[in-house]
Amino acid sequence: MGYYWRGFPEYVSVGEKRAKAQRNLERLKKKNFSITPLILQGTRLARTWWGMAWNTNLEKYADYSNRIGRGRSYIRNGCVLDFKINPGEVTSLVQGISSTPYEVAIKIKPLDKKSWKEIKEQCEGKIESLQELIEGKFPRELIEIFTAKGKGLFPSPKEIKFSCSCPDWASMCKHVAATLYGIGVKLDDDPKLFFLLRKAEMDDLITEALRDKSKKMLKKAEKKTSRVIKDLDAAKMFGIDIVKTKIKNKWSKK
Repeated sequence: MGYYWRGFPEYVSVGEKRAKAQRNLERLKKKNFSITPLILQGTRLARTWWGMAWNTNLEKYADYSNRIGRGRSYIRNGCVLDFKINPGEVTSLVQGISSTPYEVAIKIKPLDKKSWKEIKEQCEGKIESLQELIEGKFPRELIEIFTAKGKGLFPSPKEIKFSCSCPDWASMCKHVAATLYGIGVKLDDDPKLFFLLRKAEMDDLITEALRDKSKKMLKKAEKKTSRVIKDLDAAKMFGIDIVKTKIKNKWSKK
């Protein structure tokens, strides 16, 4: 790879970048069958509520806003050759100017227990089903709770640590930026990965959200049971049978 006199890397066309990434991807797949490249559907980096909310969260922090955009083209050009999300960690292989891809590791702290408890309590009665949660179909009130800066579901910069094997001296290189955006791409495919990443049980959130609904159903059942018991007690007291009778219409034929 040649360099200009001021040290900037030589220009490489989009076509060349994609071809290089594809060659290395094929080579990696021959050595490792578990390689899972990041594949973008269309041109948008995120299409669903979870993917867009993840990206918006990253972009609203000044720590990231000036650097994060550098990773978009890497995703669009198919340069993220391997991408995996595990509890509290994301790893990737990103093709750069080197002949071999760079290794990226991102660690994200679990959701704070106190914050998670408060979020679950605030969800009570506001989510109807797991499907609604996955599809991002919930009241605006919950959206504000989930995306609250520094205390919602999404991590702040101080909760994210990253490293890359590239020689870039910047605090956030293009390969890390591509990996961070890649999380949003994966959340489009499977929002449940968000809770895996943050080490939080999605089922707990649903259970808490449906608790209020369950309480109301139980109250209705208790009222109905109470009425039945009262009717039975009255029948026993007066020695009568309570039966349902049909009232004939006075205009009906005999």
